[in-house]
Amino acid sequence: MTVERFEFQTEARQMLDLMIHSVYSNKDIFLRELISNSSDALDKLRIESLTNEAVAMPSEPKITITADKETRRLSVRDNGVGMSREEIIENIGTIAKSGTQEFMATLAERREKGEAVSAELIGQFGVGFYSAFMVADRVELITRPAGSEEAWRWESTGDGTYMLEEASKPEPGTIVTLHLKESDEDTDDYTSEWKIKSIVKQYSDFVSYPVTMLVEREKKDDDEGVLNAQGKVVTEERLNSMKAIWRRRADEVEEKEYNEFYHNAFYDSTDPLETIHLKAEGTQEYYALLYLPSKAPFDLYMPESIRGVQLYVKRVFIMDDAKELLPTWLRFMRGVVDSEDLPLNISREILQQNRALRAICNRLTKKTLERLDSLLKDDREKYLRFWNEFGPVLKEGLFQDFEYQKNILEVALFDSTHSQGKTTLKEYVERMPEGGNDIWYIVGEEKSVVENSPHLEAFRQKGYEVLLLSDRIDPIWSSNAPEFQGKKFRSVTSGDLDLAGEKEKEEQEEVRKKKTQEHGLLLTRLKEILVEHVKEVRFGGRLTSSPAIVVSDEGDLNPQLEKIMRSMGQEVPTMKRVLELNPNHAVVEKMGSLFEAKKDDPLLEDYAWLLYGGALLAEGEMPPDPVGYGKLVAELMTESKSRGSKSRGLRVEGSRAES
Repeated sequence: MTVERFEFQTEARQMLDLMIHSVYSNKDIFLRELISNSSDALDKLRIESLTNEAVAMPSEPKITITADKETRRLSVRDNGVGMSREEIIENIGTIAKSGTQEFMATLAERREKGEAVSAELIGQFGVGFYSAFMVADRVELITRPAGSEEAWRWESTGDGTYMLEEASKPEPGTIVTLHLKESDEDTDDYTSEWKIKSIVKQYSDFVSYPVTMLVEREKKDDDEGVLNAQGKVVTEERLNSMKAIWRRRADEVEEKEYNEFYHNAFYDSTDPLETIHLKAEGTQEYYALLYLPSKAPFDLYMPESIRGVQLYVKRVFIMDDAKELLPTWLRFMRGVVDSEDLPLNISREILQQNRALRAICNRLTKKTLERLDSLLKDDREKYLRFWNEFGPVLKEGLFQDFEYQKNILEVALFDSTHSQGKTTLKEYVERMPEGGNDIWYIVGEEKSVVENSPHLEAFRQKGYEVLLLSDRIDPIWSSNAPEFQGKKFRSVTSGDLDLAGEKEKEEQEEVRKKKTQEHGLLLTRLKEILVEHVKEVRFGGRLTSSPAIVVSDEGDLNPQLEKIMRSMGQEVPTMKRVLELNPNHAVVEKMGSLFEAKKDDPLLEDYAWLLYGGALLAEGEMPPDPVGYGKLVAELMTESKSRGSKSRGLRVEGSRAES
């Protein structure tokens, strides 16, 4: 029997070294690659048998794994199409087929740029087989092509050379035998039955052919199985389920089956709220099975959390955290996407960014939003359960993804001053008074604070509805909110309000002018006292029962957004706001009388800080110096004779230190 020896070219050796040491991040991948190759061989045989009478599919097509602990050998066997001598040399014996320097240069150049290798290169060079050298010192292959009596044996140690000789094999197919390296801290024991089962379960559970394993166990009295040399029973056990539920027709799958798969695949004991099952055909062919969970996971807001969409290519598991398949604001979704032709990088571990990928992401996003819209219309109670768990995450899309702003706003729910329940924007607009052009909102850290804010006094008096935004994400999107059905979003805390009619506006303006003339010097003095924190002190018309509020001018940064940006380490200039006084409040009259009686009365300074601090507390903010503010309140309550100088000293010093 003639043994032929072949030597790879220099650049081909470099390619082999790259395959073994650089391409794959997880050594377990080698078994996935070998099983995938066997599955492909069975697929090719099935297709060829349809047109070639000389070949036929076996009665039991399957992939069989055999492990021998003593000799440290692992074999993967299939009864697929097999390979001829020429096909071995072309597909296995020659890495990258041509082994050209141009390929190596292209690969190196792309790696330097941080790019992944194109899908075409993967298809051309078929490097998955060589992942076996990550765990094996020597790899042996025996194969016989369907329709032929000839068989061939290929062997290599991964050093850049290989040998090829004639062999004997009773049936068509291929056997790949790995002579495993000694296991250490970097290499698991791949002869372990448990290890093999776990890899197959994770990566190849849904391969369309049975993946079996020959296992040994102690003989029992009633056993009639085959005994090996050690007197143990050898049985064949199937390792994969082959039940890719997402590849079945939706009308053939019962809800119980959907739920069972969800529990097993995503380790959630609760049933999902909704299931989205679709098959896409055309330029991209893929299957998708998405779930809307009932409960938010504990790590929903952790950047390193797994988003839950698992990626398969032709039933073979690729990754369980395919971030490119859904936007971050849908990260609560769980599910599976199984593509027939989705491009991966050379190791099949990383997705390529391309039109096909974006098309899948867009369609899944639209399907999810459509299902949410249907759920909102058909089952409000169930939708409320979803919103209470995931609403803040969905609203992240309002500033992350302008393409879907309109869709998100249509399914968003909000607290409002209209009732205790939540409302949609569509319902809000329908309740608007005739001629209403604005969607009013107020932002704060807690609902209990914003719904009792003095900013709402004029709105309640006029019967205007205001959205109560208290989610952490609300200051971000609302500061640059889009329109909804031609209605603009407006904050009740910024700019001048125009709620009153023409006659009422004239009356309010007359009052403001009169009070400004009477207490103009008082306003100037208050601004001097609070100069480090406010840019203006003025009379306004939005208050009915509170003495003062702080407001922002149009274009100013939202104070809640300013706080969020600071918490993220961003340098943000302090935005001074406007202290707006109620011209009809008794406190203002008291301060005016005090100022007229004695312009430098230290009590006026105490009152100024009390007024400003109280306005901040009313909207959920802390005074600049909470400790000094508390002492000031206590001293004024006890009418301490020393309160003037002591409280002023505390207040001014604390204020400056804070600013």
